[in-house]
Amino acid sequence: MGLLQNKLAIGIILVIAGTGVGAAVGGYFRQQPESPLAPQTNNSKQPANSLQPIGLPLTQPENTNFITTAVEKVGPAVVKVDAVQLVGQNQLVKKFLGNSASEERVEKGTGSGFILSADGKIVTNAHVVEGVDRVKITLKSGKVLEGKVVGVDRVTDVAVVQVNAQNLPAVTLGNSDKLVQGEWAIAIGNPLGLDNTVTVGIISATGRNSSQVGIPDKRVSFIQTDAAINPGNSGGPLLNARGEVIGINTAIRANAQGLGFAIPMETASRITTQLFATGKVQHPYLGVQMIPLTPELKAGIAKEPSLRSKLTAERGAVVMEVVPSSPAEAGGIEPGDVIIKVAGQSIDTPSDVQQQVEASTIGETLKLVVDRQGQVRSLDIKPSVFPVAGERE
Repeated sequence: MGLLQNKLAIGIILVIAGTGVGAAVGGYFRQQPESPLAPQTNNSKQPANSLQPIGLPLTQPENTNFITTAVEKVGPAVVKVDAVQLVGQNQLVKKFLGNSASEERVEKGTGSGFILSADGKIVTNAHVVEGVDRVKITLKSGKVLEGKVVGVDRVTDVAVVQVNAQNLPAVTLGNSDKLVQGEWAIAIGNPLGLDNTVTVGIISATGRNSSQVGIPDKRVSFIQTDAAINPGNSGGPLLNARGEVIGINTAIRANAQGLGFAIPMETASRITTQLFATGKVQHPYLGVQMIPLTPELKAGIAKEPSLRSKLTAERGAVVMEVVPSSPAEAGGIEPGDVIIKVAGQSIDTPSDVQQQVEASTIGETLKLVVDRQGQVRSLDIKPSVFPVAGERE
């Protein structure tokens, strides 16, 4: 046999041997239990000669998570709000220019907002648009629109703006009544003028009253979050993990870090509906100033010689002052009364009273139960319209 024939024979033998060994090895591995780290594949669809690295996915995961998904969904609907005030030219300029003298546009402040509907309805904070009728709205795309301030509610710090546009990206609203302490929270806004900034944290607490937040003149049970909120975030949305708006970012504590507060969307939705419909909101009003009845306060009252009465209430809201000519005065509430029930609901704090009054109807009877000098009394009060100084007509 020649040299060439020898080489061919050896090659054929190696191919046959290799095929047999490969089949035997393959059969061995097919009999072994599948590694939990190995990718799950459909063998019937897998090419016979494909190679897959053990323990690695077929494709590398994309650089996304629930935060990036939420931001991608909501980001285009978050806007920058620049409050603009028109200032007339001085008399000297008008003397020479006559009627051609134009008004000067002066920007008063910057905040955030978000688009509620595709036809240009926008919500923001009242303090962002305070004192102006027109605002400059900048979309994420950079497009600038002029907006008209339709209504402002200083009591809840909510305001609404309308722009003349269609087919705008809009947010999806979530349910702020079902928030759980510790769930994810995502804030989007324009802090310090840095447009469309995203921060993330958790829901630190719910039901923070306005006194705890440091703005006692507001009627809101705030959401507390540790998602970073800075000046300029005001009016922007607070999102849940699904990218739904659960609140309006509105306040920070200047003396603390990691404490931000948002208006619950359930409250904001009720207010925005009224503002778009009528341009204003009418809040029920009693006319009392209160403090919580604590064990320390009760012990102090018991030791005071000038206070002959003994309270039987263990908790409630102590009336410190009754506003003259108010519904409270007309209904017979007196200083020293402890409000223990409103509309059938037990009262622990003044915030509880405030919530029940806010849920009542102006002009209709609201039943209160008070502890007066150890005697329980039932009073009928008819709330009137909450007086707000400088309210728009």
